[in-house]
Amino acid sequence: MPMRKAKILHIVGARPNFVKIAPLMDELHRHRSSFTQKLVHTGQHYGSNMSDPFFKDLNIIRPDHNLNVQSGTHAVQTAKMMMRIEPILRKYKPDLVVVVGDVNSTLAGALTASKLGIPLAHIESGLRSFDRTMPEEINRLLTDRLSSFLFTTSPEAKTNLINEGVSESNIFYTGNIMIDTLFKLRSRWGKSRILNKLGLMNGKKTMDYILLTLHRPSNVDDKKSLQEVFRALKAIPCHIPIVYPVHPRTKKSIQKLGLSGQMHQIVNMIRISPLGYLDFMKLMSQSLCVLTDSGGVQEETTVLDIPCLTLRSNTERPITVTKGTNVLVGTQSHRMIKEIRDILDGKKKKGKIPKYWDGKSAKRIVNVLKQNLASLI
Repeated sequence: MPMRKAKILHIVGARPNFVKIAPLMDELHRHRSSFTQKLVHTGQHYGSNMSDPFFKDLNIIRPDHNLNVQSGTHAVQTAKMMMRIEPILRKYKPDLVVVVGDVNSTLAGALTASKLGIPLAHIESGLRSFDRTMPEEINRLLTDRLSSFLFTTSPEAKTNLINEGVSESNIFYTGNIMIDTLFKLRSRWGKSRILNKLGLMNGKKTMDYILLTLHRPSNVDDKKSLQEVFRALKAIPCHIPIVYPVHPRTKKSIQKLGLSGQMHQIVNMIRISPLGYLDFMKLMSQSLCVLTDSGGVQEETTVLDIPCLTLRSNTERPITVTKGTNVLVGTQSHRMIKEIRDILDGKKKKGKIPKYWDGKSAKRIVNVLKQNLASLI
C-alpha cells in the first residue's frame, strides 16, 4: 500500500516571509506526489502596498486562509493570530507546520502548532543578534526551541543552536532560501521600469542614487536615532537622490515625534510608497549603496555586490559582515557620513557570496523532508 502524502501547512504574515515561502511552495508542488500543502496568511502585513503586490510579483497562490489580523501590540497581534490559527490546524490536521523568519506570525504559528503536538519546521533557524531588546530575537529563540526541523542559512547559525542545546540531528544547513527568489526572478525584476518612473535615468544611463529603508522600532520610535539618521542624510551631496520607500509605521512615528519638518529639509530625498518585490529589487540592484535596518536587505545586497550600511549596532546575520558587503554603522551620524563618503570616493567593500546562497535552498529543504516522510505521517 503506497504511503499517503504528507500534509504541510505554511504560515506567513510579512513581506520577507512571502519572499522565502514562494520557492519552497514551488518545489513542494514539483513533488506533489509526496506532499499536499496549504498557505495561511495571518495578515500581519496587509493592504495594497504592504502585501498584495508581493503575491502578484512572486506568483504565490492566493492563501487558503487570510486571517486579516493587521496591526496591534506584540501581545495582542500574536494572541489574535493564535486564536485564528488554532481552528485551522484542528480542521486540516497537518503533518508539519512550516514557519519562516522571525516576525510575530512566525512565533504565533510555532506556539499554536506546538501546543497541538504538530511537528514544526523553521526556515532561517539559528540567527542571533544576542540583543533581547529586539522583539525579533525573542521570536527567533522561542521558535527554534519548539522546532523539529531547523533549516539554517550559515555555519554560525548551527553553532548558535548547538550552544543552546539543540540536537545536531535536527539541524540542516540548506542555505538562504531568500536568494532562491532573487535568482529565479532576476530576469523579471531586471525589466522593471521603476528607475524611469522615479526620474533616475539620464537617457540610457542610470543616475547615481542611494536607497534607504528604515522600519525597526529601535530606530523609528527613538527621536534621537532618527535625528542622527536625518543628519547623516543631509550630508549627502544634493545631486545624489536618496530614494526612500516609507513604511506606514515609520511614517506615523516620524509624524508623532515631530520630525516631519526635518525629513522634508532633505531636499534630495525621493519619498515613495512601499514597493513590490520586482521594483524594489531593481532599485536595490542599481543603487550606489543601501542604508537599511532590514535583515533581508543585508543578505540581498551581499549577493548583488552592493555596499550595505546597516543602521544598527548588531546583526543576526554576521556572515553578511564577515564575508559580504555589509558594514554595521549604528545610528551615529559621523560614522554613517564617513562610510557614505568612502563609497562615493570609490572605496567599496568587496564581498563574497556565502556557501549555499545559490538558488537551490528549496531543493535541499524538500530533500530533507522527503528523507523524513515516514516520521512525518
